[in-house]
This record gives sequence, C-alpha cells and structure tokens, in this order.
Amino acid sequence: MKYFSNIVNTILACTLIFILFGISLPNLNVSAATPTPTTESTKQYQPAVCDPTRFIQVSGVAVVNVTPDRALIKLGVQSNGRSAKEAQAKNSATINKVNNALKALGIESKDIATNWYTIEPMYKDYDSLYIEGYRIYNTIEITVRDVSKANNVMVAAFQAGANQVVDVSFYASELRKYRDQAREMAMKAAQEKADMLAGTAGSGVTCVLSIAENTQSSFYDGGWGWYGYNSNQNLMTQNAMQNVAPSGGESPSLDDGPLSVGQVSIRAEINASFGLK
Repeated sequence: MKYFSNIVNTILACTLIFILFGISLPNLNVSAATPTPTTESTKQYQPAVCDPTRFIQVSGVAVVNVTPDRALIKLGVQSNGRSAKEAQAKNSATINKVNNALKALGIESKDIATNWYTIEPMYKDYDSLYIEGYRIYNTIEITVRDVSKANNVMVAAFQAGANQVVDVSFYASELRKYRDQAREMAMKAAQEKADMLAGTAGSGVTCVLSIAENTQSSFYDGGWGWYGYNSNQNLMTQNAMQNVAPSGGESPSLDDGPLSVGQVSIRAEINASFGLK
C-alpha cells in the first residue's frame, strides 16, 4: 500500500512539473525572440532639415531646336472694281482659282481658310469725296502639312491669281512635347547649378523651396512669333541646348524657291530656390 502511495505521489509530482514547464515555455520563447536593445537600434533616423531661411536661388535655361514639320502660308488676293459688286466678283473668281490650284497639290479644304477680308472705297485723291471704285483685300491661310511642298504651294497660288505674300511661318506640330522637354532640361540645369554653387561654398542642397517658369521663355523661329516673345539669344549663356531631328530622321528639303525651312527654337527658363544644409 505504501508502495502504491509513493507511485501516485511520484506521478502527481511529475504532472505538476510538466504543467509548470508548459506555462513558462512561451515566456522563454518570447524572451529568446526579443533582441536585447542596443545603442544603434535606439537611434532614430533624422531627416535633413529644410531651412527656408538658408537658400540659394538659381535659374536654368534650355533650348530645343526642332526641324519644322508644318508651314503656315498667308497669301493675299487684291481685287479692284468700279463697284463693290464688280470687285467682289473678281475677287471670288480669283480665290476659287487659287483654291483649286492648292487642292490639285493635295492641300485639303480644311487647311485653307480666310484669314482676313476687307473692302474699302477708292477715292480720286486724298481730299476728294468722289469714289472711283472699290478694292478688296482677301487673305487666305494655308496649312501645309508637308513642308517640302511649301515653295510649290506659293508658285501654284500666284499662277492662279494670288498677288500678295502676307506671311510665311514654319512650326512644329508637337510643340507641347518639345516644350515639356525643354522645361525638363531647364529644371535639371537649375538643379546642377545649385549643387555646384552650394558645393563650392562648402554646403549642400537639401530641398526645393520654390519653382517658377518664365512664361515669356518659349519662342518661335527667332522673332516675334505665335508662342511668345523672344529677344536675341546669346547661346553662350544657355545652360543646355539640344537639336531634335524630325520623326522621319532627316530634315525635309525644299525645291528651288524663296523658302527655307531652318529650325524652330523652343526655349524654357526656370527660376528655382533650394534650401541649404
């Protein structure tokens, strides 16, 4: 009997030990999985502070020279007549001949439009009130989508009766793409300039505080153009310049004539300020 009691006590003792070990085991696992904090792990990352009171202000300029793929030709038809009706009839007949000649070259109707139309009386002399006749000025605007046809368009129009050249302009149809390209180059130039100047002064650049674009920086064909004002450019002062060929690869060539394609210059200027370390 005593032997049996010892066996029972031994079993109970082993059971109690097993229960206590099971309870303490998760705590041991947690303790083993949790690393001891070190000096390095307690350090928090401190980002660079952007101090707006310490900054550098620079500008970046870029020019993208693009070979034009479009031409806009404005031609005038001037007609005179003893009466307004006669002048109108003559002008309409000539305009129809010009339109037919242009369409024969492949110019579509949607690319031929009236740009300016005026009719005025013609007096015998400056002080006279006597009207001798009437004069009509009719200007048509022709969009040439193949610049190699530009000279042929002018020749055909004048043979059909056009008698004035109002304006001839070349431009790039993907102006937005090239303007964005120039902006990107200008911003990169400004960033590089800020890094260089800050490094020379023994400092560095932390963040961008402001960006402003000169809205008069895009220009067309070296003069007063459709896309903005352009003053004479000294290319030695530019930060970046890039020549862009047309999508076909080579510059379009024109037949012998008075027109030359050249290049359209698209300029972007960025003013930016950067925080200093």
